[in-house]
Amino acid sequence: MALSSVASAFGLPFPLFGVQPARSAAERYGVLPRPNLDYTPEVARETAHLYERVKHVIPPMEWPVHAPFVKAINDLKKVRNAVLLAHNYQTPEIYHCVADVVGDSFALAREAAKSDADVIIQGGVHFMAETSKLLNPDKTVLIPDMLSGCSLAESITAEDVRALKRQYPGVPVAVYVNTSAAVKAEADICLTSGNAVEVIESLGTPEVLCLPDEYLAAWIATQTKVKIISWKGHCEVHERFTGEELRRLREDDPTITIIAHPECPPDVLAEADFTGSTAKMQDYVATRKPKRVVMITECSMADNIASMSPETEFLRPCNLCPHMKRITLPKILDSLLTMRDEILIDPLIAERARRSVERMVNLKI
Repeated sequence: MALSSVASAFGLPFPLFGVQPARSAAERYGVLPRPNLDYTPEVARETAHLYERVKHVIPPMEWPVHAPFVKAINDLKKVRNAVLLAHNYQTPEIYHCVADVVGDSFALAREAAKSDADVIIQGGVHFMAETSKLLNPDKTVLIPDMLSGCSLAESITAEDVRALKRQYPGVPVAVYVNTSAAVKAEADICLTSGNAVEVIESLGTPEVLCLPDEYLAAWIATQTKVKIISWKGHCEVHERFTGEELRRLREDDPTITIIAHPECPPDVLAEADFTGSTAKMQDYVATRKPKRVVMITECSMADNIASMSPETEFLRPCNLCPHMKRITLPKILDSLLTMRDEILIDPLIAERARRSVERMVNLKI
């Protein structure tokens, strides 16, 4: 029972026995006044170099809306000694103009651990912020919208994992980083779409529980001799693509290059020229420089890479992640001003979850 409940039950004041309640980030850092958000000549000058990064994907008429927030956020990061992490699915004005670190969910958390920042603002969904907190327990981690969830992470619970371990005693459990801290706490190790095969084979067992993405697990099974036992979790962005959709694209243009994320259904991956994580998809475009490409993943990923690869034409039969799109420049600014929506994890869960993440981090792969 919580101390506050104990105190109430006995009619005693709280805090009890001199124990002080944890201070919120807003109490620790203070709330700052809202800055002027007019698009002034000064704002235009100070953000002009940033607009150069996104001019291929953001029309000039839209920039005056974004620019005041971009300047205010970049100024406030210095005041707060904050670092902003932006996932590959964040919109271009976030990804290219206010982010300090960009990449997939695991890369963001790992890079944040190298920073001397006091505050981490997570430009992504809730499980990513939790992972950042696991690897940076002494830092303040904020998420601009606490409702920024994930259909895949929500497809499995810690109790589901415990039930599977009873059903398959002795079989190691590898969970995708796209899971809650509570689920990670039940796992032996974590994996990402970029290192999944290497992590699975590092366990040295004939079979592995690979959770929760059914399609990622099916793809891993084609890349290894280890028997993969899966779960029926799906990403609502990637599961909506179909092989028939890709075949029609290929019929319209036989020269098109199709690259897909392994969270897509098997019939989609069968039509793709390349399958890989977001980081590997980005590398593919940068090194192969295809003339016309379709990226079968979240829409903003194509926008962000297109701004860096103007020589490649991007077709966009993509799907939006409604959770990622909850993160906006105004909400990031509010996080820096108010220091609200701090990520906190039960210490007992955090300790166990951190072990499964760190075991992946420490693999020599």
